[in-house]
Amino acid sequence: MGAFNYGSASVLTGLGFAAREADVTLTIAQLDLDFEAKNWEVEARRALSHFKSVQVDGIVLSTPLPGLEKLLTGWDQSTPLITVSELPFADEGSAGTHSHAAGWDATHHLIELGHREILHVAGPSTRNEAFERERGYRDAMQSVGLTPRVLDVAKDWSSVSGYRAGELADPTTFTAVFASNDEIALGFMSALERRGNRAPRDFSIVGVDDMPAAAYFSPPLTTMRLDFRALGIATFKMLHHQILTGERAPHYVVEPVLVIRDSTSRITQRREA
Repeated sequence: MGAFNYGSASVLTGLGFAAREADVTLTIAQLDLDFEAKNWEVEARRALSHFKSVQVDGIVLSTPLPGLEKLLTGWDQSTPLITVSELPFADEGSAGTHSHAAGWDATHHLIELGHREILHVAGPSTRNEAFERERGYRDAMQSVGLTPRVLDVAKDWSSVSGYRAGELADPTTFTAVFASNDEIALGFMSALERRGNRAPRDFSIVGVDDMPAAAYFSPPLTTMRLDFRALGIATFKMLHHQILTGERAPHYVVEPVLVIRDSTSRITQRREA
């Protein structure tokens, strides 16, 4: 559910690949949700009811929004279901990425480079991934006695939101930035460069996703890689196993991997440049 972005599109790619490998037909229902996502539960229940009415073998429910437990209250379990969410409510039959770890690891990378004034450019606050990445950032900052600073203006995951944040940010108050995703990082860097501040000369920046274009940003972006395609493949295999055996698989997590490129540098080197 929700507008397609790099993560959701890659999960769907993985699902489709695994379904084809198993000679299974994949049917998709997408809900276009705005920032506030009002009444999303009604639309989601309608989609779930439709799938049950056409007697599908199983359902993958992927959502970036909180409230899965309430949505699935009363689910009769007659149709196997796997949930994909950053905040699962069950230890079985669910999968997701580890965005808290992405926020923690990205922030600690910047801390290890000597940065102490680290700004977080947040993602859309109504989305689980943005909440968890911010939480990871805050926990990392507080773990070493630093004060978190969050710029929360994003209404979506786009570079437009990042650019808007870059127009509002005060470059004198930070030496490094953790952006909630690569698109936001791109927009932020673009806005700061127009104001005469370029990474990594004037600030270091880390994103999340490792979308293919991130390696070709100017400068190439240091980022936390999340393998969304692998998440899609694993989710399908979990569902297929449940359909065939009736057994629910344990929760599956995609852990982030730090990919270091040219957008980050040690603060001493950066200031001497």
